[in-house]
Amino acid sequence: MGRLPGPPGPPGPQGPQGPPGPQGVCPPCPTGPPGPQGAAGPAGATGATGAAGGVLGFADFFALMPPDNAATVAPGTDVSFPQNGPTSGAAIVRTGPSTFSLSAIGTYQVLFQVSVSEAGQLILTLNGADLAYTVVGRATGTSQIVGMALVQTTAINSILTVRNPAGNAAALTITPLAGGTRPVSAHLVITRLA
Repeated sequence: MGRLPGPPGPPGPQGPQGPPGPQGVCPPCPTGPPGPQGAAGPAGATGATGAAGGVLGFADFFALMPPDNAATVAPGTDVSFPQNGPTSGAAIVRTGPSTFSLSAIGTYQVLFQVSVSEAGQLILTLNGADLAYTVVGRATGTSQIVGMALVQTTAINSILTVRNPAGNAAALTITPLAGGTRPVSAHLVITRLA
């Protein structure tokens, strides 16, 4: 007579995990949804303070005709602006009747106007050197010579002047009482921008 099978024994221990299968190929595979946004990082360090904007200083120097600049201004000679107008700070100062110190290295806007009786030219100089890009002049008539330019300094206490350029033929007469009975002004206005 045959034997009947006995009851199954308990399950054996789990075997080791098999190696992963190859990655499936499913182009185009769908992209999963984006994950949640991470937390904001800490704030960075504060940057350096920038340079102040606007006007950093100004000065107005002038002459009245008459009596200032009584003689003609020969070629190679500077125009005098011997009187002081409004000023701000101490960065732009007079060092003589026709010389002006720009104490800080920077950029300056320079405006000048002078009434003269002859055809002629005027030029700005910096530390005695002509600034060729600043020449202004008039070929005929009697009226103002007006100039404006930006001047950059590279040394402290640079000296600025307004000059009748050397090599010009005519001495310049700063016109007295032009157009009326009152003394006419000539002005040199210097503004530090940077």
